[in-house]
Amino acid sequence: MTGEKKKKKRLNRSILLAKKIIIKDGGSPQGIGEPSVYHAVVVIFLEFFAWGLLTTPMLTVLHQTFPQHTFLMNGLIHGVKGLLSFLSAPLIGALSDVWGRKSFLLLTVFFTCAPIPLMKISPWWYFAVISMSGVFAVTFSVIFAYVADITQEHERSTAYGLVSATFAASLVTSPAIGAYLSEAYGDTLVVILATAIALLDICFILVAVPESLPEKMRPASWGAPISWEQADPFASLRKVGQDSTVLLICITVFLSYLPEAGQYSSFFLYLKQVRGDTTPSTRLAILKCKEQVK
Repeated sequence: MTGEKKKKKRLNRSILLAKKIIIKDGGSPQGIGEPSVYHAVVVIFLEFFAWGLLTTPMLTVLHQTFPQHTFLMNGLIHGVKGLLSFLSAPLIGALSDVWGRKSFLLLTVFFTCAPIPLMKISPWWYFAVISMSGVFAVTFSVIFAYVADITQEHERSTAYGLVSATFAASLVTSPAIGAYLSEAYGDTLVVILATAIALLDICFILVAVPESLPEKMRPASWGAPISWEQADPFASLRKVGQDSTVLLICITVFLSYLPEAGQYSSFFLYLKQVRGDTTPSTRLAILKCKEQVK
């Protein structure tokens, strides 16, 4: 086992060295510097910061558009988006192995952020495009592939942790900022700011992000065809069941994220409705209940 691990480490180092040599020889599209984890971090932060700003305005528009079925429509919209992401993620990953990561980073970020300006133009189109954008809302898959291209095996867990922490940081800070700006200056300013940040992310990918997978390192350059089996999400699920350890890890992750996803999709909406729909009589009833408790 020790000998096999050493061989794998040597292979990883040789592949990484070959990629660096190819990049230095001009085998990579233009960008700023060599591919790094920090390029991936900036892309993730800007994308989810833009969406986080829209938390409060989106709940307002959702409640105004579907006043009688707010929770139901919220679940359906995110459900359709998630299902489409599940079906498309393996395919986009397989295609990025052939056509490179940068082009698919641009594609996923563009289509994921495309609904943002529609919030003020047409709420119906906004929610429809959000649902359909699930086909391309798989930036994380491409980002992780980007990171895997430029790191060795023993560095990847740290790099993945940095990307995940950046994602969490963007979602922790942006909803509060968006709520404050919405309260002080209105939803229109928040939508404009989110659109500007999304455009900045797209420009950053175009100008600054270098390709992590040089053309000479792609399977197509070796004469290998696209593996459509890798693009089948159900085939991936079947492979998961073949390894008991991987299966247990997947079940644990699924069960841990399931209630969290449900809470995230409804908690802020519940708070918005409570704050917006509380009438004077309701407030009086709440005060009486508090007095009884005392």
